[in-house]
Amino acid sequence: MRVEDFDYVLPEDRIAQDPIEPRDASRLLILERSSGAIRHSIFNQIGKELRAGDMLVVNDTRVLPARLYAQKETGAVIELLLLKQVGLDIWQCLVKPGKKAQPGAKLRFPIPQLRAEIIDYAEDGSRLLKFEHDGDFYTLLEQVGTMPLPPYIKKALADQNRYQPVYARERGSAAAPTAGLHFTERLMDDLQAQGVLIEKVLLHVGLGTFRPVKVDTVEEHVMHSEFFRVTEETARNINAARDAGGRIIAVGTTAVRTLETVSSEAGRMVAAEGWTQKFIYPGYRFKIVDGMITNFHLPKSTLLMLVSAFAGTEQIKHAYQVAIEQGYRFFSFGDAMFIQ
Repeated sequence: MRVEDFDYVLPEDRIAQDPIEPRDASRLLILERSSGAIRHSIFNQIGKELRAGDMLVVNDTRVLPARLYAQKETGAVIELLLLKQVGLDIWQCLVKPGKKAQPGAKLRFPIPQLRAEIIDYAEDGSRLLKFEHDGDFYTLLEQVGTMPLPPYIKKALADQNRYQPVYARERGSAAAPTAGLHFTERLMDDLQAQGVLIEKVLLHVGLGTFRPVKVDTVEEHVMHSEFFRVTEETARNINAARDAGGRIIAVGTTAVRTLETVSSEAGRMVAAEGWTQKFIYPGYRFKIVDGMITNFHLPKSTLLMLVSAFAGTEQIKHAYQVAIEQGYRFFSFGDAMFIQ
């Protein structure tokens, strides 16, 4: 299967540069998998597409202010992007410029309570850093770090919390699970009041969000690993919702990958935590996910391959073309799709 099969042309002015206000005022394209029919709505009306007993599964990871600027002892400035924690105070990081970031280099930050040393190379060419800190690491990170917005967003973000879902809790992601950005607390309350169930899983979004697919065939691509967790209670609640006839609707591709990582061939959820490299592309048989809320994804990306596996490549291509023609906003701060 060729990576080129997942390409499309997107006018640059369709790339959303700002989050819409309020969050749930984004547009919503509804795609029926069985017929290919497309309808248009507003996200705050998504309750009309759901029924009592359906379960939304969200990823409650919280994005770290993971972009930092440090200074070497020589005075050279280095940009860091924290990707994931791999040991006690040891983080895998992207660094720029790489030639100035060699093992043994000691780094200082704008506050003296935080220091770091580059201790090794990672397999993909990124670096491993050992941090030293006087006080809570995450509190210090909030003082010196900024939100790691994707490179296609050129504008600064006025409110850092707009790159966090309202239900984000556990810190650890290098990027937001952006399908969740459309929800407000009021909308979630309204959905629960109409009988829609909400359950949380965890997947810390890592390096792959920033990494393009560089091979010619889909099957050659190797996914990055990301930490996930599904608790006993969550697994039990999802199984109960399925047994009662409810649909399991994943909010975002990270929730999809988490659910499909731990589901059995018989479509039962099991509790687990660890690292996943789950790669979903056309030909995959979904075991647990019945519906998906997602954003519009980059050309030739693994995320576009995942939604194509769920709805069919040709139907997704058609839906994307309709979205472009109808003026939908794309990518992280863009509009949403509900595939059912």
